[in-house]
Amino acid sequence: MTFLSGSYCGSPPAPAELWARWTLDPGLLVALAIAALCYCAAAPRAGLGRTQRWCFAAGFAALTLALISPLCALSVSLFSARVGQHMVLTLLAAPLLVLGGAARLLPSQLLRRLAPLGEPIAAALVFAALIWFWHMPAPYAATFENRLVYWIMHVSLLASALALWSALLRTDRRGAAGAVAAGLISTVQMSLLGAWLTLAGAPAFAPHVLTTAVWGLDPLADQQLGGLIMWGPGCMAFLIGLVPPALSLLREEAPAAAAR
Repeated sequence: MTFLSGSYCGSPPAPAELWARWTLDPGLLVALAIAALCYCAAAPRAGLGRTQRWCFAAGFAALTLALISPLCALSVSLFSARVGQHMVLTLLAAPLLVLGGAARLLPSQLLRRLAPLGEPIAAALVFAALIWFWHMPAPYAATFENRLVYWIMHVSLLASALALWSALLRTDRRGAAGAVAAGLISTVQMSLLGAWLTLAGAPAFAPHVLTTAVWGLDPLADQQLGGLIMWGPGCMAFLIGLVPPALSLLREEAPAAAAR
């Protein structure tokens, strides 16, 4: 279908026009508004406190800006901008939405069906598979050719990140050990992907072969910058995510160690 073909964020922007390139898609704006209204209506019934609501608001703002701000248009020109967009969605918006109690608003029947994916190791492996898949040359290029593929990429990355952060931020004894393992898996796999992108000897992403020069980068330098963004902030975010479950484990083990 022709209306699904082409890049969702439009043509590559020139530097002078970037700040005018907001992606104000009516369908996306309506979907975001409905999601925000549903949260506002359900939060009091779910017993969510002020801190949780502020976390949700911050995460929702990050999610919205990642999708509609000029970052969307810039990601048509630069691989590094697309990586930055993904980092905002998966490492900033996702944990804030989890802290905001977004998962508690989903239907209980749906949560039961998704429960296996919420187990820490499973969540880490699913997220790793998706982040690697969507940053391989062929699937990545497909997101510029078909808008449905573009949204499948973003929805799958965000959903898997929400499941992963729901597991990482668990502090109960049963989930803490698994959360630490999931955090280590996520740190290692993100480091490996970032290293592959950074240390590559040739550019791998065809959509950006002719779009980076106007931004003062060649395609390989753009790819390496994207790898560094994934390698540095990506690994750091998951290491920080290890702290709550690790502290929970230490609190549980300290009395037992003292008794021994």
